[in-house]
Amino acid sequence: MTSVRKGNLLVLSAPSGGGKTTILQKALSLLDEIDFSVSYTTRVQRLTERDGLDYHFVTEEVFREKIAEDQFLEWAEVHGNLYGTGRTETEAICESGRDVLLDVDVQGADQVRKAKPDAITIFMLPPSFEVLEKRLRGRQQDSPEAIEKRLEAARSEIGRYIDYDYVVINEELDHAADMLRAIILAARGRPHSMEGLIRPIFESFQ
Repeated sequence: MTSVRKGNLLVLSAPSGGGKTTILQKALSLLDEIDFSVSYTTRVQRLTERDGLDYHFVTEEVFREKIAEDQFLEWAEVHGNLYGTGRTETEAICESGRDVLLDVDVQGADQVRKAKPDAITIFMLPPSFEVLEKRLRGRQQDSPEAIEKRLEAARSEIGRYIDYDYVVINEELDHAADMLRAIILAARGRPHSMEGLIRPIFESFQ
């Protein structure tokens, strides 16, 4: 059987409206052997979203059944909606030798750290509060009240960057995507990730 590396579990957090979706798409388009984790949510599906691709849209009843059955690697309530990462799907991807990237908030990142201490965590910062507010209002996806809630959450979350392994500042799209891609590639060189490839080489010296 061909030896493979163990896939890395990567966690990305950012204030809502920070532009991480665009950066994620660009960075992932330049990488192979990586999957984006599709979260479960009770949030209402937007017109531009596709079930099973953007999110797994489920009812609150189904979501809470999954909580009771310990089917989530992490889950959190954000802005009145529930979000969670499937445990089985995530672990299967890593065992196959592919990386998996999770887009979760700071609550979810805390849970992942406890469950998977080897996870690599990345925090994406907007260049300023003013830019974040402009982006949130410019995308016209939320009510003014929802935008104020997201901005207030950003104020409370922004200081958590210190708890993460890496920080990416989303000021310029290409540079931020390059930074994210570099972090993912560098993580693949960690000894524990490469054990399946290293072991045969090591044994050849015995």
